[in-house]
Amino acid sequence: MTQQSQAVLGGDGGAAGGRPRMVEVDALRGFALLGILVVNLMTTAGPPGARGGLAGVHAADGAVEWAVVLLAQSKFYLLFSFLFGYSFTLQMDSAARAGARFAPRMSRRLAGLFVLGAAHAVLLYTGDILMIYALLGLVLLAARNAGPARAWRAALWVYGVAGGFLLLIGLGAALLDPGELGESATVKAELTAAYRGGFAEVVGANIRALPEILAAVPLMGGFVVAAFLVGFVAGRRQWLGAAALADRARLRRICLTGLAIGVPGAVFSAAGLVGPLPERWTLLGLAVGMVAAPALSAAYATGLLLWFATPGGAATARVLAPAGRMALTSYLTQSLVMALVFSGYGLGLYGRTGAAVAVGGACVLYACQLVLSGWLMRRYRLGPVEWLLRAVTLWARPGRS
Repeated sequence: MTQQSQAVLGGDGGAAGGRPRMVEVDALRGFALLGILVVNLMTTAGPPGARGGLAGVHAADGAVEWAVVLLAQSKFYLLFSFLFGYSFTLQMDSAARAGARFAPRMSRRLAGLFVLGAAHAVLLYTGDILMIYALLGLVLLAARNAGPARAWRAALWVYGVAGGFLLLIGLGAALLDPGELGESATVKAELTAAYRGGFAEVVGANIRALPEILAAVPLMGGFVVAAFLVGFVAGRRQWLGAAALADRARLRRICLTGLAIGVPGAVFSAAGLVGPLPERWTLLGLAVGMVAAPALSAAYATGLLLWFATPGGAATARVLAPAGRMALTSYLTQSLVMALVFSGYGLGLYGRTGAAVAVGGACVLYACQLVLSGWLMRRYRLGPVEWLLRAVTLWARPGRS
């Protein structure tokens, strides 16, 4: 199957040169939107804290928070990062076919992504990933002429350094026991008052949180760049091409290896972040979770690709794919809905909802997004935000179909 020429989180939405899209890749992106939504909701719905942030309204809340850390936290932004790097190579090919200079195109795209991310962080959700992608995308742009082997070695080095650094910090915290790591009661009260306030109070709190977003660049940056580079290698070596997807034995080996490595790390991470391990294990739990996350991300991706090759999986892929085609619009829409539900300029449920109810609501929202994106993608080639970002990328008005 021919690869599509589009970028993750604001892709072109259609194949360049009339070539067919890969439903499987769109479906992976559509599936990842659910994980992103659930993880983002855990901070949007209540004050953040090292031991969890949502009010324990029901007995199931602790189990739900534990499951979110186990199954979702740190896994899905890496899957998006991988697909971002993969799609970067498709953008390069698209520019070459059009006879256009790639660097100016991608620079405009990254600038547009940064502006969207800044608006997103200020108006809707402080945990924005778009600005981080835009900034770290410059690394990928600088490395665009590297060969696959060199990019692969660089990915391993970056991952090793970033992971080793985090593990050292986590081990130090576990051994030295730095004490309370969560937000103080005063800070939580201030956040609650701000996010239950009006629009100006919410935006003010978001602006004050911007330094934390930028501080996350070095924390997450190594893992994001490593995933970018692995995706870049995947595009150059056709890892998501028809021949590679037909090698089910290889996909199965990757999936099982990823589960064997990722599940124990995720269990330890959940035990450290949510419990029952003592507070001093929190940072180590976070570090182990981030280091093990790529393995589970790979297991999710390959497991889904295996399933998509079955009749039932193919039908599911067709349902998920439209949301993946308009992933940027879907991502921003999720934040808009969460802001309207939890902030003071909406329903004001910030800190008033247990994890079980909140995650249940997220599943309902995701189902609605699948229906809406399916309707839109039957009528349009691009989602609305994808259309805007493509216009900035090409510096021209995209076609409707």
